[in-house]
Amino acid sequence: MSKASIVRRGHRCWGRTVLVAVIAAASAAGAQQDGGLEPLASIRAAAESQVRAQLHGIAYEVQIQATGPDARLHLARCPASLTTLPVGGAQFGAHVSVRVSCPAAGAPWAVFVPVTLESQIPVLVLRQTQIRGTRLSAADVSTETRRVPGLGAAFLGDTAALAHRSLNRGVAAGTALTADLFDSDVLIRQGQAVTLVAAVPGIEVRAPGRALEDAREGAHVRVQNLASQKVVQGVVDGSGLIYATP
Repeated sequence: MSKASIVRRGHRCWGRTVLVAVIAAASAAGAQQDGGLEPLASIRAAAESQVRAQLHGIAYEVQIQATGPDARLHLARCPASLTTLPVGGAQFGAHVSVRVSCPAAGAPWAVFVPVTLESQIPVLVLRQTQIRGTRLSAADVSTETRRVPGLGAAFLGDTAALAHRSLNRGVAAGTALTADLFDSDVLIRQGQAVTLVAAVPGIEVRAPGRALEDAREGAHVRVQNLASQKVVQGVVDGSGLIYATP
């Protein structure tokens, strides 16, 4: 039997270049004789299993749906268990791509499978349309369980998150609130006396400082340490303390 030839082609998947090992048409008949083609459903199942394994321990419901690979692909049936590579934690948005491959020496191939994630979570929903600059309270929102894209990290689910924030645009009634709809209050003003905190496990050192610029909660700000006269950077917390960063 002639040795199957392999053709490598480039594909696009949500902006990523996807390299797919495709069994050439000339070898498709040989693949069928040697055990047929790998079912696309098993490839999708492997991709979904990889994502589900990485989400183990999440307390809310996450819908995981793989699509593809392209039905025109003719991938030889893998005589071994399909292998997958973990998805980077920072890449868990509404869409991820999982590499599924056959590790067998006789029929090696690899494809990147698109996977969509949706979560069923409680979110804060605006009761009435509000204009830019509005500061919301618990009376302005209700809590509803909705299906949202990805893992829902961008959505607000606790009314405590409304404190020290104002809307940065007009928002319609019924909108599920996300962090990017808000600007945090300016907590630090240029020239203001501040407390600079340097913390390591078990130790916390505080020093007087002077802010060199305005800053909001969670923002980085330059601060002059009045004890050493050095200028350092820190992050503003909700109480106005500035935690020094390396």
